[in-house]
Amino acid sequence: MKTGISGIVALIVVLVLVIVGFGSIYTVRQTEQALVVRLGEPVRVVTEPGLNFKIPFIDSVISIDKRILDLENPAQEIIANDQRRLVVDAFARYKIKNALRFYQSIGSIQAANIQLTTLLNAAMRRVLGEVTFIQIVRDERENLMNKIREQLDKEADGYGISVVDVRIRRADLPEANSQAVYQRMQTERQREAAEFRAQGGQKAQEIRSKADREATVIIADANSTAEQTRGAGDGERNRLFAESYGQDPEFFAFYRSMTAYENGLKSNDTRFLLRPDSEFFRFFANPSGKPPAAKPQ
Repeated sequence: MKTGISGIVALIVVLVLVIVGFGSIYTVRQTEQALVVRLGEPVRVVTEPGLNFKIPFIDSVISIDKRILDLENPAQEIIANDQRRLVVDAFARYKIKNALRFYQSIGSIQAANIQLTTLLNAAMRRVLGEVTFIQIVRDERENLMNKIREQLDKEADGYGISVVDVRIRRADLPEANSQAVYQRMQTERQREAAEFRAQGGQKAQEIRSKADREATVIIADANSTAEQTRGAGDGERNRLFAESYGQDPEFFAFYRSMTAYENGLKSNDTRFLLRPDSEFFRFFANPSGKPPAAKPQ
């Protein structure tokens, strides 16, 4: 009887020891850091992964993520320094660097996201409200994102949070303003295209006028040269004719008559209104070209 009771007691003791043993150990993963709380008061923070011990039934362990976390911020409408409205879509990345301060000030990731969203929007309005639209979308975007991150990190430090990065995913005009800007840009491009076409037409007209003027000068010079050459040729021809005439007047007269026959008697018209005894036909009556002898009376 006593043996049975002793066995039951021993079993209960073993069970209690097992329960106490499991309740006195906890594991910290590589992606976590642990905050040990004793009766509601934080005792210590464990950042190294591994197996650790705590007082069972008195200490509780709160796991806090130590990885880099994402904060998605809804698109916000912000007014730039030049009074132009733009829609800014940004996001941030942060990590919990002080688990105790984080637990005491915020307590959870969800609450941290809400608080950081408010702080991020305020930082964007302060920084982007001091610069122009062009600086935001083109000239100083990288510098502005760094300024926003610095301000957000300074304010989040009180919550045990370190802001790693802030990025502006998109910064653009509202839809209505974008349409007006696109229309204005289209009109401007059309005006520039029309101006370029007009300048091109003017240039083409100048080139054509210059080409026509040069062509006229070239043709005039060519005609002048041709007339001079033709005159020289005619002079040379007349000189040769004169020499030939001096050497053999009869042959020269015969040659000129043959040329006149060739030019005058065309293949499609051989009609002449001349007297048969005309000087023009003297070689028809006599090959020597002499007039016929007079008949004796």
